[in-house]
Amino acid sequence: QVQHVESGGGLVQPGGSLTLSCAGDGFAMDDYAIGWFRQAPGKEREGVSCISVNDDYMYYKRSIKGRFTISRDIAKNAAYLKMNSLRSEDTALYYCAAVPRTVVPRGCPSNSDAYPSWGQGTQVTVSS
Repeated sequence: QVQHVESGGGLVQPGGSLTLSCAGDGFAMDDYAIGWFRQAPGKEREGVSCISVNDDYMYYKRSIKGRFTISRDIAKNAAYLKMNSLRSEDTALYYCAAVPRTVVPRGCPSNSDAYPSWGQGTQVTVSS
């Protein structure tokens, strides 16, 4: 069973930074494309960033481009979303999701429907 756990969320002031982690449990994350999504209260879930299985393609939502960086560490079996210059509109519950290379061998989908495996989420609140 594919499971992963997000961590690293918290309360941060505008302009601050956080790094979210997504730890794989029971599966090798380098066999999966990884996506980060977020959902703010009263809004639909949206794709923030994703990274392909071979790390040769990354997608960033326009509003976070240049501020967020997605990465993975195979040795630690984890993926990360480093978030800089945080804004109040970045406040949301952040999720990581995974889709196996057998389904998505190249690139990474930005739509949530493409990902069968999800974590429980970690809350990010940007407020002064």
